[in-house]
Amino acid sequence: MNQDEIKAVFDQQATSYDVQWAKTAAIKDCLYLLLESLFAELPADARILCVGVGTGAELAHLARKNPAWRFTAVEPSGPMLDGCRQRAEEDGFTSRCYFHEGYLDSLPAIGLHDAATCFLVSQFILDQQARSGFFREISSKLKPGGILASSDLASDVASPEYEVLLRAWMSMMASSDILPEGIDRMRKAYANDVGVLPPIKIASIIEAGGFEPSVQFFQAGLIHAWLSKRALSNVA
Repeated sequence: MNQDEIKAVFDQQATSYDVQWAKTAAIKDCLYLLLESLFAELPADARILCVGVGTGAELAHLARKNPAWRFTAVEPSGPMLDGCRQRAEEDGFTSRCYFHEGYLDSLPAIGLHDAATCFLVSQFILDQQARSGFFREISSKLKPGGILASSDLASDVASPEYEVLLRAWMSMMASSDILPEGIDRMRKAYANDVGVLPPIKIASIIEAGGFEPSVQFFQAGLIHAWLSKRALSNVA
């Protein structure tokens, strides 16, 4: 799928997205718990870039824990970003957010960030050079030494391990109130429209995007997450 097709899918899912994934909250909660620790040394007034923020779950979590942090929320799907904005209004941190409907290449020059999050986004970029370019765009929005917490679906799809993980993943999805036809679409999408690569390969793609070698800090099923620091060689 191209960018417009992916955007259309998320436009369609926006109103039911949080409910649909509610039963996988344990994965999200563990990831965010670790994220808190990884971001613990950031300044009290840190600026955080949230790329592909969706309905704003990680942004809201960080905003509640850090009352002086400011956020740049980037999301191409208008309905998903509306959900993020509504969450911010309900939780009372709208004044600390800048909402950008679009992609990183159209984000105005609003200053550099101390850290960034990018959860389950780069996997939709199938071309590996373009995927590194995406991470380079994130890197360019970070201060020297700024950090990125990112996650993607990852596995060696040619290995026996992948089939075990995929079966477990699909079983979990089936228990999350996703209709059978949705599961079938997801399986086909993983085969054709999602860049599921070995974790070591994704780490190398991130590094090629202007970061120091990444540290994998999390895995739950097919989801892997890395912490990466902007490389000094990428500082203008």
